[in-house]
Amino acid sequence: MFEGSYVALVTPFDKNGDIDFRTLENLIEFHIKEKTDGIVPCGCTGEAATLKHAEQKKIIEFVIEKVNGRISVIAGTGSNSTEEALDLTSFAKKAGADAALLITPYYNKPTPQGQYLHYQRIAEEVDIPIVLYNVPSRTGINMLPETIARLSKIPNIVAVKEANPSLDQVSKIISLCDIVVISGNDSVTLPILSVGGRGVISVAANVVPRKIHNLVCSFKEGDLKEAKKIHIGLFPLFEALFYETNPIPVKESLALMGKIQPYLRMPLCRMGDENKEKLIRVLKGLKLV
Repeated sequence: MFEGSYVALVTPFDKNGDIDFRTLENLIEFHIKEKTDGIVPCGCTGEAATLKHAEQKKIIEFVIEKVNGRISVIAGTGSNSTEEALDLTSFAKKAGADAALLITPYYNKPTPQGQYLHYQRIAEEVDIPIVLYNVPSRTGINMLPETIARLSKIPNIVAVKEANPSLDQVSKIISLCDIVVISGNDSVTLPILSVGGRGVISVAANVVPRKIHNLVCSFKEGDLKEAKKIHIGLFPLFEALFYETNPIPVKESLALMGKIQPYLRMPLCRMGDENKEKLIRVLKGLKLV
């Protein structure tokens, strides 16, 4: 667990803005067939910020039920409110999630001590493996390696999804403690693996799940030439999936591939024409459309 390629799963919506559970089930089966090692519903890519808590719980429960133990499920249960995160994490535990992914509290920008107390409270009240999620571009604050090292001493805080692209940060985390480090940025997954990372929670895996799985496996098996080949081959896609705010480009890609309908929840909106044309060129270059 916590090694390999995990997909930061999109949440498919229908034209009315409701969750499209039939398409969600199809995506789950697609990922299992394509060797994804684990599914992460209700993260940033899953538009958790626009989901009602009842919807988020329903998605978590649905994914766990449909996966049925075939691969791991790490439920996104983070919030900028400790009480809300505690409620969602407690639900994920009862629903049977293998672990919970908790984003650093956003907007209110807690101090390192506040971050520590937030995670400590949840970890001590809910006996489930917890993956910290550090994503400064979303939260407006970086979780320092020293804070992560301090949190790693709590027994069920077992991993960190590190979406700060700094290899200095990753290297320092690994030098300070034994916590499992998982890449949160596809473009630096290979470099993170090279300094001791164990896998990725991937946006690109929504589109090319088997290739992301093979990238991590190739590295783990010592085939660095193949890992590098996959990384370089996919690098244009890694860039394209952030032409606009995630998950706008990845949902546009999946719609072009016929996997989902291209709907997002406001305030997110459809991709601009110029960026869409650039995205299509990348997808065609990879023979995905």
